[in-house]
Amino acid sequence: MSDPRAGQPLVVVCAALVDPSGRVLLAQRPPGKAMAGLWEFPGGKIDSEETPEAALVRELEEELGITVTPASLAPFAFASHAYETFHVLLLLYLCRRWEGAITPREGQSVAWVPVERFADYAMPPADEPLVALLRERLR
Repeated sequence: MSDPRAGQPLVVVCAALVDPSGRVLLAQRPPGKAMAGLWEFPGGKIDSEETPEAALVRELEEELGITVTPASLAPFAFASHAYETFHVLLLLYLCRRWEGAITPREGQSVAWVPVERFADYAMPPADEPLVALLRERLR
């Protein structure tokens, strides 16, 4: 029996964590992962039976050690991109409130980046439309 999701896009949730000065947190994909070395918005895949918001709350705690509530996540934009071997649908949320100190837990580097410096950080192609929208919103 074939996978009923075969051919379906991979849905990924991510957050633009915005600090009081308007900088956005980017995380660098660690060695050994697909697209290693590229910078991205923190987040990850949605598990079955999980809402996008619950998945993002879980991923931010797992990846960065911070506590975020679903109420502090504001849906912002989405992007759809076809890579060679899969199609991804990115759901980007804005988040300006969390508890705890950002502590990378998966071997990734992190950087607080002003939107006007996003071009200095190589990102996966799927993120490019989101970057353009964030530049407009956070100027």
